[in-house]
Amino acid sequence: MRLRKIRRTNHTNNGWKVIRRCVIFFTAICLVPVFLVFMVATDHYYARPRIPLNHPIGSELIQLDQHHRSRNNVSMFVLKRLEQRRTHLRKTCHLLGLDKIGNDTLHTPNSWEYLVDEKHHLIWCNVFKAASTSWMYNFNILAGYSPTFLRRSRTPPLTLARKKYGRPSLEFLRKAFRNKKSLSFLIVRHPLERLLSAYRDKIKYAVSGSYHFKLGKEIIKNYRKIRNAAPKYPTYPEFVAWLIDSVKAGKSLDMHWTPVVEFCTPCMFDIKVIAHTETLEEDQELIIKRAGLENIIKPQWQNAGKGSTTKQISSHYSLLTRSQILQLYHIFRFLNIDFHLLKITAPDYRFDFELFNYSLNGYLEVGQPDQDPSALLAAITMQDNQPDSVPHIY
Repeated sequence: MRLRKIRRTNHTNNGWKVIRRCVIFFTAICLVPVFLVFMVATDHYYARPRIPLNHPIGSELIQLDQHHRSRNNVSMFVLKRLEQRRTHLRKTCHLLGLDKIGNDTLHTPNSWEYLVDEKHHLIWCNVFKAASTSWMYNFNILAGYSPTFLRRSRTPPLTLARKKYGRPSLEFLRKAFRNKKSLSFLIVRHPLERLLSAYRDKIKYAVSGSYHFKLGKEIIKNYRKIRNAAPKYPTYPEFVAWLIDSVKAGKSLDMHWTPVVEFCTPCMFDIKVIAHTETLEEDQELIIKRAGLENIIKPQWQNAGKGSTTKQISSHYSLLTRSQILQLYHIFRFLNIDFHLLKITAPDYRFDFELFNYSLNGYLEVGQPDQDPSALLAAITMQDNQPDSVPHIY
């Protein structure tokens, strides 16, 4: 009897050992893959992204400066966003026919506004009211001016920069673009926010006696119904009415509110990085690191205006009618002859919207409803200088 109990006990223990081994085995099979997946996922999300040079996303950006690849800690998301902007610009330029050489200002490459830093292989088009103050400062630092000198100097930063970086000829600029080491970039801003910023800086807060101060007096004289009424500077509706009439009359636009499409002719050049003021901190970081200039210049946005323009959008555009806002979008001009026979392409904010993927969201909504519905209809159906294009921003 005792022997049977021992045998039975041993048999029972052996059974439990088999069960334990099976449990351990199956547990290992289940947990090891989970552990490996966790390790891979952790490396994917937290490790510095490694992007091969032949990768379709961001490959050209990385090839710009192989010597400084080790400095890169920019996320794949930022690289992909910048590559999408560049692809969008190329496609839209072709769709609107802006990548073809022509006789007007939109189809003639304009090299005049570019700054080329041969030493640091940087190419930048100076778009006013789009972080231009910050990057003019950066280019002056790269040119050799000290921060102390720049703070004390009364010479305009652009004048100082042009002493070091002359106005490039078209041939010189194209040669710089062909250089594989060159990093070309453009900083853009929502067209209507940029326009408002220019108004506040150059018209509302114009320096007494300056060109823009005198222009403000002229606008008040021609567009204010009650001559001596406040304020002493043109209101935003007065400025917009003057601007629309000026363009329709064929007058040249001030460089501070000329559309980027004409000012820099971005469709005529292969610009590598399209930075937006809305994502300026990340975009600037990429530009500086790609150029290997972290120890010389820092990401910044020196806003010389009176407070944030972004916070002023609603209060200023709520003073305009919706038809006026649409007229700003469609702004164009014709020769003073039968436009069915001959017309010219002119500065068009609509192209800035299309090329850089902006919309009227947040602007039309705050505009005042037009008392005359026909005014809004006329603004919506304004003659388009590019009949093959399909605006999609409403």
